[in-house]
Parts: sequence; structure tokens; C-alpha cells
Amino acid sequence: MTAAPTDTAAPASEAAAGSGTRIRRRGLMLVLSSPSGAGKTTISRALLERDDNLAMSVSVTTRPARPGEVDGRDYHFIGVETYKRMVERSELLEHARVFDNFYGTPRGPVMDSLTAGHDVLFDIDWQGTQQLAANARDDLVSVFILPPTVEELERRLRGRAQDPEEVVRKRMAKAADEMSHWPEYDYVIVNTDVESSIRSVAAILHAERLKRARQVGLAEFVNGMRGAEG
Repeated sequence: MTAAPTDTAAPASEAAAGSGTRIRRRGLMLVLSSPSGAGKTTISRALLERDDNLAMSVSVTTRPARPGEVDGRDYHFIGVETYKRMVERSELLEHARVFDNFYGTPRGPVMDSLTAGHDVLFDIDWQGTQQLAANARDDLVSVFILPPTVEELERRLRGRAQDPEEVVRKRMAKAADEMSHWPEYDYVIVNTDVESSIRSVAAILHAERLKRARQVGLAEFVNGMRGAEG
């Protein structure tokens, strides 16, 4: 198995210069979205395993913890009133109601990570991505994962052997609407081969880290070299 490109920079993702000076970098929010069964979760897990400067965003939720879930690792489990106060104070970058429970992404921890030069991975749908774009577009890099065919998507869903027939049919019906939002994303990957798709997302992440606008210490670095030469 070929390893995906990784960022071997310092914890704060600073690029080292020959003189020992480091260029500070602002982190980014990497969003992966896809219809269920297209491979988003597999790609996300591989990226997290291979890249030490990438961490999963931890959402808040009002639902009770399930067996094996740990507060602060899987979710931040909070009460409905606390959640409502967070919404009112604009403390959530994105939020949604799913059936009878509420979910959201706390703004503070994400912004702290970006300021420190760390990147944050989001596994959210198109609605959550729209909210992130409205609240922090400059920090957002969005990738939509498509299946190679509808038939392959259905085969993957059935291959899980976890969901009853009714659930599979509902997810297939929902997939058509989800896939219609692909033009809203910065990048689109057709997941024909999962290893190739992992490498593609890793390459996107690597390139986005090098964007001039995210290298917040670049001007000082260049000016310092120009002054040294003078």
C-alpha cells in the first residue's frame, strides 16, 4: 500500500527556512462530504492515521452517549438549554437538528486550532458545509466524494450487511439529492479506487497548506531575507 503524502512540518505547521527562521501557517478546515456508502468515512480514517497535523472536529450533541462513546472524544454531550445558548451566542460554526437531537461544531476550539497552525477535518453534509462557508469561507477547503456509479453505491450499501432493506432504499433515495450539491464544493473526487482517492485528498490538503494566504509569516520571512542580502 502506498502511503499518502504527509506534512512533516512542526506541530504548528511552520515551514523551516535555511536560516532557522520559521514561517507560521494558519490551519484550515478540510470538509469531506458524500452520500452514504461513497467512502467518505474510510478516506477520513486513513487521513487521520497518516497525518499528525490533522485532527477530527468534535461536535456537541444533545443526544445521550451510546455505549462505548467518550465525552470529549466522540462528542461533547450537552443539554438542550446549553445548546440553545450556544446557538444564540453564535458559538457554533454549523448546527442542525437530526430527528429529535441537536448537533453542532463549537467555534472556539476550531479557531484555536487554526490559529495554532493545525488542520481540522469535518465529516458533514452539504448543509453543514454551507454554514461553514458562510461563517469561515477563507479557512474552508471542501471535497465532495462521488461513487463511480449508482449501482456501485447500492452494492457498497448492501455489502455492509448492517442495514435492513428499508434503510438501504432510504439512503439511495437521499443520495440523489446529496449528489446534486457537488457544484458547491472546491474539489470533487470519484471514488473508483479508495487508495487512489486517499492520495488525491492528501494531495489537495498538501497543496492547500502551501497557499500564500495561509502562510501568515511569509511576508516577514521574505522581507527578512531581502534585508539580510542588503
